[in-house]
Amino acid sequence: MSATDQQADAAVPAEHEVPSDLTLAAGFDAATREQWRELVAGVLRKVGREELPDPVEDALSRTVATGVRVAPLYTAEDAGDLPTAVGVPGLAPFVRGARAGADPDRGVPGGWDVRQRHAHPDVAVTREAIAADLENGVTSLWLVVGDGAIPAGSLGDVLTDVYLDLAPVAVTGGLPAAEAFLALVDGRDDLAPGGSLGLDPLAVHAATGERQDLSALADVARRAAAHPGLRSVVVDATVFSDAGASAVEELGCSLAAGVAYLRALTEGGVSVDEAFGQLEFRYAATADQFTTIAALRAARRLWDRVGEVSGASPEARAQRQHAVTSSVMTTRRDPWVNMLRTTVACFAAGVGGADVVTVQPFDAALGLPDAFSRRIARNTQSLLVEEGHLARVLDPAGGSWYVESLTDSLARAAWEWFTEIERAGGLAAALDSGLVRDRIAAAWDERAKRLATRKDAITGVSEFPNLAEKLPAREPYAWVAPSGGLPKVRAAQEFEALRDAADAVAERPSVYLATIGPIARHTARATFAGNLFQAGGLATPSGDGASGLAEAGTTVACICGTDRDYADSAAALVAELRKAGATQVWVAGKPDLAVDGVDGYVYAGCDALAALRTAHEQLGVQA
Repeated sequence: MSATDQQADAAVPAEHEVPSDLTLAAGFDAATREQWRELVAGVLRKVGREELPDPVEDALSRTVATGVRVAPLYTAEDAGDLPTAVGVPGLAPFVRGARAGADPDRGVPGGWDVRQRHAHPDVAVTREAIAADLENGVTSLWLVVGDGAIPAGSLGDVLTDVYLDLAPVAVTGGLPAAEAFLALVDGRDDLAPGGSLGLDPLAVHAATGERQDLSALADVARRAAAHPGLRSVVVDATVFSDAGASAVEELGCSLAAGVAYLRALTEGGVSVDEAFGQLEFRYAATADQFTTIAALRAARRLWDRVGEVSGASPEARAQRQHAVTSSVMTTRRDPWVNMLRTTVACFAAGVGGADVVTVQPFDAALGLPDAFSRRIARNTQSLLVEEGHLARVLDPAGGSWYVESLTDSLARAAWEWFTEIERAGGLAAALDSGLVRDRIAAAWDERAKRLATRKDAITGVSEFPNLAEKLPAREPYAWVAPSGGLPKVRAAQEFEALRDAADAVAERPSVYLATIGPIARHTARATFAGNLFQAGGLATPSGDGASGLAEAGTTVACICGTDRDYADSAAALVAELRKAGATQVWVAGKPDLAVDGVDGYVYAGCDALAALRTAHEQLGVQA
């Protein structure tokens, strides 16, 4: 130690010495869970919850996937039973990530591989779009090949200007697409690692209901192995997510598909380690960021377990993940909000440790994306990586009691579902028997109830709709989506169908809001009712009492005021509205108001879809 250092140390008064053990919040009394419960119970009683569950946090718990609920509070106590062997990034069981950082040999640059999808059938248009993407941050390409998309025979023309030694390419389109790409790169030994031939016969089976042959996988895998880093098989779990599956069904089905492909490959003479190296997994990333983060972490843990019991070496068991922003959450109405949804989903995919991420353009539900929407999609990733520095920390959610608990819960529930599929004879048999369809349908039914009651709100659709919006025009998709198997759903589809039906009427149908009392008293409920009815495409003119019903030109009305106003004058107003020509009268408030003569009530938590369908029927709006 220098004399200067000694003088500096001597100059620090003893009372200002830095303690060796720094305890955060040392000046505060330790809070207990019981104290928190008492405070929560007090708040719930103030809002009318007299009967509370024991423990009280059950009142605030919510379901995020089949059999998986999350609590409002997590502490160290909740981590007591969690597995301690979560590993470190890059090592088994890979919960904390499949890599320890940049890994060029696996096609993973710093951060993650930014992959953009292209499907426009016009070769010139696609070449121009690809050039713009690669010049502006995209690091790999995903090409949809086949009828109505990029012609298989034109694949070489599409990739003429692409340096295949720098940009990995993944294709989708079955054996014809795989053969076209292999023919294009035959004899080359300089392909950028990270590409894929996209074979996924079980996803085709799920989408069409027709069983597919897996026997060709081993031969294609051997040909792909001539190009280090090129994988032949993709387990595309988004086909299950698009059908309405929760994260549990998506993960369980992906494991079952992966195991089926391992069997097909090894039976065809491919070694276990080589078979693991031929698989890539594709998952949906949603705006439920914590569930997405935990699901990706759980998927790696589960696949490592499959590898362990299959005899694969530890380094071969790391699951390569391609996360794609969810189609289910994408809306046609107010599509600009999709930018927010995809940003959150992309954030979750990055934090969850995905190797490859595709952000779908915000106008994906309307048709083929234009240059602007593709730019926004790629810039979403570039901003998160380059300016948000999201990739500078590996597994930033690791250690969170909430995330670790949710990861474990999803892993256990998904493993149980996976083993049920295996007991049924494997994924192909479970698809044929209807087991998968029924399980996913049950999961979607639960989600549909939350959507109908707006507990799962959709901004711009079920909440805060804009009846005056002008949707951007987009070229329609040229290909026909496969059908006959699992359905394809979107969260917004039922509300958007009502909007479409109302828009098709020459003069927009309306619900008259009959207000009671001064504006300060009726604004809250009038705003709520207007928001609800507009979600079904119905205009909501308003006026004092029944005076404006005739001018509104409708026979459906909704009374808006306070509970006291209803007690004093609601029944009389119902009679006035009936006399003025109203054939259907609603009240903005709960049914326990018991207003005589009304047809229904609209309130927070009511079945908004049922109310809107009833109003449509009364107004003669054809679905």
